Amino acid sequence: MTPQDEAPQAPADEHADLWLAPGELTSWLSVVRLMTRLPWAIDTQLQRDADLSMVEYMTLAMLSEAPEWTLRMSVLAENTSTSLSRLSHMVKRLESRGYVRREPDPADGRFTNAILLPVGMGKLESAAPAHVAYVRHLVVDNLSGERLRRLGQDAERILQRIDSPAC
Repeated sequence: MTPQDEAPQAPADEHADLWLAPGELTSWLSVVRLMTRLPWAIDTQLQRDADLSMVEYMTLAMLSEAPEWTLRMSVLAENTSTSLSRLSHMVKRLESRGYVRREPDPADGRFTNAILLPVGMGKLESAAPAHVAYVRHLVVDNLSGERLRRLGQDAERILQRIDSPAC
């Protein structure tokens, strides 16, 4: 076959990198469905079994792990990926249920602390068994230990990219 016999080649598409290849698209769409459906499924379980939203549960859990069950609202907002305004409304609801209280930070009165109360700890402890069982069912038991470890590492890599100043 001579060069003249070869089929003409289409010019290289200078915008090809703007589109995902078929395999990339399939994987990306699976990730999008997971990002949408997993939080919905977990939120539904928590609402049904504990009368808590996922972010309320996360807030109680993060406070339970903090020294003296206390965190600055700004730290809590960052850790729950929630705006300070939205967190403030949510914590107000938790406060009205007797689960937390807010008070000025004694180290710097410009900040407000959220403090987990014993009733809130009790709520978290009563919600945790069904929640953990559901997370195990959906995610943990569905993957080998190695795949779960790699998923966690991959998630961290993506989060680091999201949180990097270059984004």
